[in-house]
Amino acid sequence: MTALDWTTTDDRATAYLRALAMDAVQKATNGHPGTAMTLAPVAYLLFQRIMRHDPSEPHWLGRDRFVLSCGHSSLTLYNQLFLSQYGLTMSDLESFRTAGARTPGHPEFGHTAGVETTTGPLGNGLATAVGMAMGSRYERGLFDPDAPVGSSPFDHRVWVIASDGDLEEGVSGEASSLAGTQALNNLVVIWDDNHISIEGNTAVAFTEDVVARYASYGWATHYIDRLADGNIDLPGVNAALEAAKVETQRPTFIAMRSTIAWPAPNLRNTAKSHGSALGAEEVAATKVELGLNPHEHFAFDPEVLDQVRSRLNSRVALDRNAWDAAFALWQVREPQRATLLERITSLELPASLNSSLPHWELGSSLATRKASGEVINAIAAVMPEFWGGSADLAESNNTSIEGGKSFLPTTTDMPDASPYGRIVHFGIREHAMGAALNGMSLSGLTRPFGGTFFVFSDYMRGAVRLAALMQTPVTYVWTHDSIGLGEDGPTHQPVEHLWSLRAMPGLSIVRPADANETSAAWQATLHQRRPTGLVLTRQNVTTIVSGFDATIGVRRGGYVIADHESPQVLLLATGSEVQLAMAAHAELADEGIGSRVISMPCLEWFDEQDQAYRDSVLLPSVRARVSVEAGATLGWWKYVGDRGRVIGIDHFGASASDKILYQEFGITSDAVVAAAKASLHDQL
Repeated sequence: MTALDWTTTDDRATAYLRALAMDAVQKATNGHPGTAMTLAPVAYLLFQRIMRHDPSEPHWLGRDRFVLSCGHSSLTLYNQLFLSQYGLTMSDLESFRTAGARTPGHPEFGHTAGVETTTGPLGNGLATAVGMAMGSRYERGLFDPDAPVGSSPFDHRVWVIASDGDLEEGVSGEASSLAGTQALNNLVVIWDDNHISIEGNTAVAFTEDVVARYASYGWATHYIDRLADGNIDLPGVNAALEAAKVETQRPTFIAMRSTIAWPAPNLRNTAKSHGSALGAEEVAATKVELGLNPHEHFAFDPEVLDQVRSRLNSRVALDRNAWDAAFALWQVREPQRATLLERITSLELPASLNSSLPHWELGSSLATRKASGEVINAIAAVMPEFWGGSADLAESNNTSIEGGKSFLPTTTDMPDASPYGRIVHFGIREHAMGAALNGMSLSGLTRPFGGTFFVFSDYMRGAVRLAALMQTPVTYVWTHDSIGLGEDGPTHQPVEHLWSLRAMPGLSIVRPADANETSAAWQATLHQRRPTGLVLTRQNVTTIVSGFDATIGVRRGGYVIADHESPQVLLLATGSEVQLAMAAHAELADEGIGSRVISMPCLEWFDEQDQAYRDSVLLPSVRARVSVEAGATLGWWKYVGDRGRVIGIDHFGASASDKILYQEFGITSDAVVAAAKASLHDQL
């Protein structure tokens, strides 16, 4: 175990980092200075001594990951990115929380080099880090499964700093429980136990024995008390971090008692220092406590800066040289896996993917969830980077990969288990599943998916929103998509969910009409790199679209599947209700009324098409329009206009068979015909 080598230079550097946290919030007039002041030496220890990283190549394959779960303390990270030369300058720190700055209020993935994931919604950073650790293990199995422990260029760790608030949020408990079950020995969480939140002492709401809780999850635990003067016991933290580096069986949880805003003479250990500027007088007094000039702002001794950076550069060079040599040997030893890595990092899909996907005969009948299950297995056969599972609903969601083995640690005695398995058992933890999927995908080396009932997308919404913000290539398999699931009743029948999720920017919601559209939806999803929700039926539906037509049409979001030489009315539908539109099309034809049926599996993809294509589908000259979808109606008016009609359900469902419910709630082909005639009447 390496003892902490701490010098006067390190003391001076961390003093300046604490001052920068105060100055940045003071200049912005808002922010969270106290935690960033407290955590400065801990983050410094990680970046300068512990973590393997390369500031000159933020996306280096061999790097460790750092996750600041308490994203409100973003200066904790920004200061280290400045100090380590990730591209942030002192001007960036001075621009903290201002328009266009590279230092926004919370860290944003893709916006600032060195930020591994967007954090801010508490608990999600830690849960995402669990997914990162899971992804790291799967990638190890994908590229270098036979190398001895600790010897592979694909071995790395995930380091997390979390706050009291993170550990109060339920998602962190879900994810931490999963991490313990998975024995993620490459995951280390430091809990900044400062006992302060916006409402004061956390004892008003947070009193359990957190260390005992993490021990019960199966984590290795350490408790580091603060020093007599209230400062962090940094040698104690270092010893715990060194122990975590040699832990082989468990994730590590380090409870670090601290004093928020240390060493501010008046505002340390207060709620005010959590989320407000300290004020000019307190900032000056604190700088005196730190041995700094109280009249200097955004200052950093150039000599100290040079010494710190020079030392880090030397350490990085040693790490890179060792890793590069190991990677070169791996390329020679594993040429096929090296070719796979090259394909994946080039963002290419297998040449055989499209031809490998199944198609179904017209007139065949099966649920789109069942079709999805067959597609998943076809994809898995040609894409080894494709893996996933569900929130304890694999049989219902059809998310199992045949022969894929369960993703479980070597310590388990469960049958058919492998630490590199492709079937992930998330347990009944939808929110943690969503966050873990983000973490699993952020490396860019795998394409994960996760399933649950569509109604429970509510439970994972926070993580889905972060996926939309970050544009992670995650696929959600959301089954039991409507009142069509039947007897389980209104608690399980999604009504408002389609339009609720369509309202989320950056998320694609795809509700295929039949088995062939389901296959095409998977194909289109994999050819994009953004989060997509596949919304699938429990009940069987007839295959009404050819595989060829679905492949061409679904990727455009909406397309014509039945037409008339001179359509008088447009019938728009998604999912199982496309069947109703087709039946209405035939009935209208019998009455001499020409109609066009438009399947609209993904409104987001349709809206991205050029105006000419959209007009070719939704003929501007035809104002008589009807939409039908077994869900809330509120968004359909954009497509049917003021003369159109919308058929749906704007109330909760009931416990009965799907056929009875569709009839009872007026979602029928007869209702579509009547609505078409009413809309046509309005044109007269």
